[in-house]
Amino acid sequence: MSFDSEMKAALETFVVESRDLLQDMEDLLLGLENTPDSADAINAIFRAAHTIKGSAGLFGLEHIVTFTHVLESVLDKVRDGEIPVTSGLVAVLLPCRDHLGTLIDGVASGQIGQSAELEAAGSALHVQLGFYLDGHAENSRPSSAVIGQDEVVHTTTSGGTVVDAGNWYLSLRFGKDCLRNGMDPLSFIRYLSTLGDVIHILTISNDLPDVQRMDAESCYLGFEVVLKSNASKEAIENVFEFVREDSVIRIVPPNSKMDEYISIIQGLPDDHELLGEILIKSGVLTKNELATCLQLQAQRGDGKSGNSSQVPIGEILVDQEMLQAPVLNAALNKQQQVKEQKARERQSIRVDAERLDKLIDLVGELVIAGAGANLRASKNHDMALLESTGEVMRLVEEVRDSALQLRMVPIGTTFSRFQRVVRDVSMELGKDIQLEISGGDTEVDKSVVEKIGDPLMHLVRNSMDHGIESATVRMSRGKPARGLLRLNAYHESGSIVIEVSDDGGGLNKDKILAKAIERGLVAANSTLTDKEIYALIFEPGFSTADQVSNLSGRGVGMDVVKRNVTSLRGMIDIDSEMGVGATIRIRLPLTLAIIDGFLVGVGKSSFVVPLDHVIECLELPKQSEEQDYMDLRGEVLPFIRLRSIFDIEDALPRRQNVVVVGYGAVRTGLVVDRLMGEFQTVIKPLGKIFNHVRGIGGSTILGSGEVALILSVPAMTEYYSRQQQQQQIQLTQAPYQTSKLIQ
Repeated sequence: MSFDSEMKAALETFVVESRDLLQDMEDLLLGLENTPDSADAINAIFRAAHTIKGSAGLFGLEHIVTFTHVLESVLDKVRDGEIPVTSGLVAVLLPCRDHLGTLIDGVASGQIGQSAELEAAGSALHVQLGFYLDGHAENSRPSSAVIGQDEVVHTTTSGGTVVDAGNWYLSLRFGKDCLRNGMDPLSFIRYLSTLGDVIHILTISNDLPDVQRMDAESCYLGFEVVLKSNASKEAIENVFEFVREDSVIRIVPPNSKMDEYISIIQGLPDDHELLGEILIKSGVLTKNELATCLQLQAQRGDGKSGNSSQVPIGEILVDQEMLQAPVLNAALNKQQQVKEQKARERQSIRVDAERLDKLIDLVGELVIAGAGANLRASKNHDMALLESTGEVMRLVEEVRDSALQLRMVPIGTTFSRFQRVVRDVSMELGKDIQLEISGGDTEVDKSVVEKIGDPLMHLVRNSMDHGIESATVRMSRGKPARGLLRLNAYHESGSIVIEVSDDGGGLNKDKILAKAIERGLVAANSTLTDKEIYALIFEPGFSTADQVSNLSGRGVGMDVVKRNVTSLRGMIDIDSEMGVGATIRIRLPLTLAIIDGFLVGVGKSSFVVPLDHVIECLELPKQSEEQDYMDLRGEVLPFIRLRSIFDIEDALPRRQNVVVVGYGAVRTGLVVDRLMGEFQTVIKPLGKIFNHVRGIGGSTILGSGEVALILSVPAMTEYYSRQQQQQQIQLTQAPYQTSKLIQ
């Protein structure tokens, strides 16, 4: 490879890594608005800008270095606490991040310099950043939860004496029922003398009542004890094992042990990433103390209304005097060291998406070839060959699953991009809207993620514009002024379900139906369910908006959403309640490449049903042969006869079977002639000429070389339901038409 080729490849790597850093920077900046004192986020933002600046300097991209230098200076002051994090600062830093992204895009397209327009935009941003560098912004240092190494912790008894640095300090508050439970507090104090010398005891009698109200069996006393001992903290805590649940026990190590604890922490292996594990391993904290602190953390987190951030566990530990601040700082440094070490170990390798697609294609061909070999062995009744091909197919299945796993990415990457969208659009609309994300770890095929972004964008913008009301309207309806938009994802029966919900006004079904009748989409006397009425908003050009905005209202977008979801072999439905809100639910297959299927036959044709949708198989009852439903353990199960839908005219077999399938909450039966077993299915897309065919999700090649159609259970059930509704409408309209003829 020539030097120019190497530089070009390195520049491409710089562009990819810079875009990742900028995406991280945007997510962290948006998070700072809710947690402005997050030191980790501030440091990560600074490191991202510093890395981009340093890498740009290696390639001589001076315009990027110059712009980033000023940004880095501001972030450095934020990191040092000289500039507080405010919404105004975030509003300045976000456009800086966008400008950097534009400069990186220019480099990707081959522009080594910048245009006059971009230079002017950068200069304008520099002016805003200079406002903070000149100290005109509010200059108040935020409080820090971590105490510096040079601060000394002094522990005092209730009497005011400073405890000697070489002694343990115990604060004991026994439970009121201690004596009643047969426990003598003094016996525990006497037992301490077996671990060392009790230097000082101070009795606390603040809770002692008057003689008239005193209960002889209740304990009202507490004790402050100074103990000189070489025992470990856990050994001292075990003295009070039988009264721990009802009592408050605080054990503060000697200051002279700090250096020992810090040395132990620094020498620990890089196995533990959690702060509590590091402190327990070093002996400075016990498991019971950690459990107590976690309970306090949960209680304090619940007590903070409107703020989901938790109080740092280290802050609670120092506040409760369970350890000294220098020891905590040493543990935090160790934790950061372990995280960085594991991050280096977990470094991933970037692979071109085309190579992954090629691998999946080859695995698909391997599956088809393996099925052919297995079929040939079965026809020849060669048991040894069958056993060998069976083992090969098992290994092929493992290779298939591993290859598909390479393409799986968390949906949260897509969700996080909407933080910026919600922030910008809510400001444009003059609404206060909070985005809540859950299920971000749910994984799905990267091809699905790439194609679902635009539909989600339409749904989010539509919910913000039409769904969530203005603050004035919300307050008049007894709602919080801040609207809530939720993005959620979870797995269900081999599919991924993505929900976009809001707590707005909901869909007005009467208004939707009236508009549909006006446009001739439904008959005036039609009887539709709520879900069928809501589904009308996906018709092309359909809109109930009273006025058109920059975001929506032209009737363009929702039909595109439906078309895109359908092209992914998915379904979309809506739940809504007037005045409460609406939820739009998208169900999509996890992968568009290879699936486990169930092979069935009708006449001479073969079909594949996705195995994740198959619930059970059973014989078609004789009494149901002339009906389109059957009694399945007390429930009515409707049929879909594949023979009728696909106009298969072959002779009926003596016995027919029913494959019970489910999708979401809907169950139905597929009437088939033969059950042919499980089948690894490589999905081959149908040509554009077959786009109008309903109920088909693709095709596959069998081991015999024949083509089998893959059934789309969602589309088939929806299509069949519409057919049934149309028949019912025709039946209800028939008497009306007949009466008109008679008149």
